[in-house]
Amino acid sequence: MKNELLQDLLSQMSLEEKIGQLVQLPASFLSEGNLTGPALEMGLSRQDIRLAGSVLSVIGAEKICRIQKEYMENHPHHIPLLFMADIINGYRTVFPIPLAQGCSFDPGLAEKCAAIAAEEAAASGIHVTFSPMADLSRDPRWGRVMEGTGEDPCLNRRMAAALVRGYQGEESGPIGPGRLASCLKHFAGYGAPVAGRDYNTVELSPRTLREDYLPAYQGAVDAGCALVMTSFNTLDRIPSAANRWLLQDILRREMGFDGVIISDWAALHEMLAHGIASDHAEAALKAITAGVDIDMASPVYCRHLKELVEKGLVPVSLIDEAALRVLQLKNRLGLFENPFKDADTAAEKEKLLSPAHRAAARECAEKTFVLLKNEDALLPIHPDTSIACIGPYVDNRLLDGSWSFFADDQDTATLREALTQAGCRASFAPGCSLLDPGTPLIAFQKKVSPDTMDSEQALQEALALARRSEKVILALGEPRDFSGEAASRADLSLPDCQLDLLRQISAVNPQVIVLLFCGRPLDLRPVQKYAKAILLAWMPGTEGAHALADILTGRAAPSGRLAMSFPRGVGQVPVHYAHLNTGRPFHGDYRTERFFSKYLDIPNDPLYPFGFGLTYTRFAYSPVVLDRTEMKKDETLHASVTLTNTGTRAGTETVQLYIRDVSASVARPVRELKDFRKVTLNPGESREVTFAVSESQLRFYTLDMHFASEPGAFEIFIGSDSTAQNCASFRLTE
Repeated sequence: MKNELLQDLLSQMSLEEKIGQLVQLPASFLSEGNLTGPALEMGLSRQDIRLAGSVLSVIGAEKICRIQKEYMENHPHHIPLLFMADIINGYRTVFPIPLAQGCSFDPGLAEKCAAIAAEEAAASGIHVTFSPMADLSRDPRWGRVMEGTGEDPCLNRRMAAALVRGYQGEESGPIGPGRLASCLKHFAGYGAPVAGRDYNTVELSPRTLREDYLPAYQGAVDAGCALVMTSFNTLDRIPSAANRWLLQDILRREMGFDGVIISDWAALHEMLAHGIASDHAEAALKAITAGVDIDMASPVYCRHLKELVEKGLVPVSLIDEAALRVLQLKNRLGLFENPFKDADTAAEKEKLLSPAHRAAARECAEKTFVLLKNEDALLPIHPDTSIACIGPYVDNRLLDGSWSFFADDQDTATLREALTQAGCRASFAPGCSLLDPGTPLIAFQKKVSPDTMDSEQALQEALALARRSEKVILALGEPRDFSGEAASRADLSLPDCQLDLLRQISAVNPQVIVLLFCGRPLDLRPVQKYAKAILLAWMPGTEGAHALADILTGRAAPSGRLAMSFPRGVGQVPVHYAHLNTGRPFHGDYRTERFFSKYLDIPNDPLYPFGFGLTYTRFAYSPVVLDRTEMKKDETLHASVTLTNTGTRAGTETVQLYIRDVSASVARPVRELKDFRKVTLNPGESREVTFAVSESQLRFYTLDMHFASEPGAFEIFIGSDSTAQNCASFRLTE
């Protein structure tokens, strides 16, 4: 439909109809015939429900087609309904959690996963996904680190853009067949809650917000995301959904976003708890004037916008602008021509969990695992090696991550099944932990599961199995629902029962390989002490167990690199590589030196830094070579290294380029990731890897808050992680 026709449609709509387009209701409200329960509590009428422009979390082609047909028949202008859902890391075929995908350092892979998720969800009738989450995350206490791609602005920006392209396609125009509209979230700064506690206050300076947190959002906006979701938190003590400066000045004017802004769940209602609105009418006034187009799952807009317009407090033009943006989104999805879009029961059967999609999930999982330790080359395991497989994740199918609402756990193989199918000489014993998602945290940390290892006999069986095997695979981790929304943790360690099991197993057989399943960085000091090999599996999804079998047996080699630093302990967090130097930087022995920025009882650096990861071969870097040591602002500098595979098998290295601004008008990070390249080499093979460095990569928010570069000295580091010391210097001149 042409825009003129949309304008004409808008002009024919009543004020109630326009406001209805700005209301999103949960799926359950559509079936409440007698208006009992939540709909009644919210003060909604049948008319409010009939006019609501979008709905949450209805799935299934047959059901959605039926609801759409009934809705349009009852709507005065037969405007189609929007169906939205959280399709985070897959629909029925589940991929590794987004944080794991960040560890691939492969935006193309993330784009492929998002495209498959879109294809499956679209066939089931979904129009919009609430993804990507582009929130920069540097505090692993915050459970939603699993939903983002890590601690670095450069990596996050590329991954966010890739995910938008995967969901929507390359075109900035119509969102075509097999695609979803992408909703960027959470705007802004949601990944920096004070104390790592979900929904908590955020305190960011304008410079930190702009330099560290906004780039990933900008990447998604530049890629054409159709929607942006406001965050729950306050910023500058103003909730995002009421922050006109944030939504209008920054998001729309500076960043160039022209799509739909939607609140998070009941965020407008929560303005009362924040203490910035005395009632729902005031909340509606603040949200609509700030620029929120859709009120998700609250009665604020549908009960109060009409009254505010009639009192002259809200100009009808604001309602028209918001309603038109919603209509334009529906038009971009092609719903006026085909209100059912891709919903098709036959396509559902064909596409969901297809062999091609499973193969992609397996490939993605293989590329997200991070090998943290491999003492004595314990991995890969030779086919003739006898293996004892022990632990709570040996027979666990809950590998999908906490946002996998539409998956079926029975579609996921267990580690036992995958290793058996791979032909491993593996024997299996029960583990020791509570992994039921409903388990209270205190029980998870302290107790022993009655159906796994609650008896001395079971422990003795596991120890006996470990003694008579050549190597032990110990599959440990936190339950999948211990990360995600509302899953903040103050203790980042594994439960006592798992650590006790690790200590006892390693005492009878030190050849221990720990497979770690988790949704966030954990305190791995005990694991690092007792395990000879550590393979970080994250929550790997539908084909995770088969991918692990491939890595363990050497059919594939690990190539993941940490997208988020692993702390030595919770006392360090938030810890990240791109920190400021301070006036008293510390580089010595923390146990003997004093009067520096340091701890008395622990080093400053993380246990495993950003960008770190091992593989089954070794790589050597030549010194960094620059094609010039002085660079004018209109020139491009080229930095090169020669990378050589010095090991005995093929492998993939993630070559990372970091830059340090040595002296500037404001303090700058010790280094910042600016580019990366994945390179696969055969044994003995060498390749020159060259990065182009432009003046735009040297810009920052200067003393007067201009985004610009400053002449002076810079250092370039190229290596395998954020601690690389392979360095060369140059100067930027006017």
